[in-house]
Amino acid sequence: MRPSRYAFPLALLVFLGALILALLEWSRGHPQDVPWTPLNLADRTGRFTNFKIARLHDDAPACRRLLTDAGERFAILPPVEGSAPQCGYADGVRLTSGDGLSFVPVANVACPVAVGLFLWEHQVLEAAARRHFNSRVVRIDSFGSYACRPLRGGRAGGWSEHATADAIDIAGFRLADGTRISVAADWTDEGAKGAFLRDVRDGACASFGTVLSPDYNALHRDHLHLDQAKRGGWSFCR
Repeated sequence: MRPSRYAFPLALLVFLGALILALLEWSRGHPQDVPWTPLNLADRTGRFTNFKIARLHDDAPACRRLLTDAGERFAILPPVEGSAPQCGYADGVRLTSGDGLSFVPVANVACPVAVGLFLWEHQVLEAAARRHFNSRVVRIDSFGSYACRPLRGGRAGGWSEHATADAIDIAGFRLADGTRISVAADWTDEGAKGAFLRDVRDGACASFGTVLSPDYNALHRDHLHLDQAKRGGWSFCR
């Protein structure tokens, strides 16, 4: 008896249906690893976390709602109009001290940067500080965020992510036990401080579009550059 000409298409449809159902069932336990689930700051970072953060550039209310639901303390900043057309921002937030952690100076950043910082603090910094020092981070020292300027040492005519507050430069950390860790002084340290800095640099890649460190070039010898470049969710880390 010859098989029906519909047998193969039907079997293929059954297989595809089973595959889709299996994928949907798997995604319930791994929402961070599929593109269609909403971003939840309680989830671990995954393959599509950066993609989901990138979409927040066009939805400031949704971005602020994520921070609120996660318990992050922040204030909404008024829009800033830069001195050049490429500068300014309309989705800025000011992170206020909370959970024993503060930024110095106060972090005024675009909302997607605040989302990246939240994930980095809770999923990377805390674990790295416990692992290397059995302590916790209580202060993050930075060189600030917003600066209406072109790229330094980059492509001609390009503008920095700092020009839209989509970046922050991290200079160092202070721990509850009094330990101070500086990117400039400790990046090449062969002990706990150097290991901590490299761990937090690598961990930032899961929640930022671009992460640049002293390994990238001399312009970043004294800080970690973390930004939410609008590159569609792809990340560049060095």
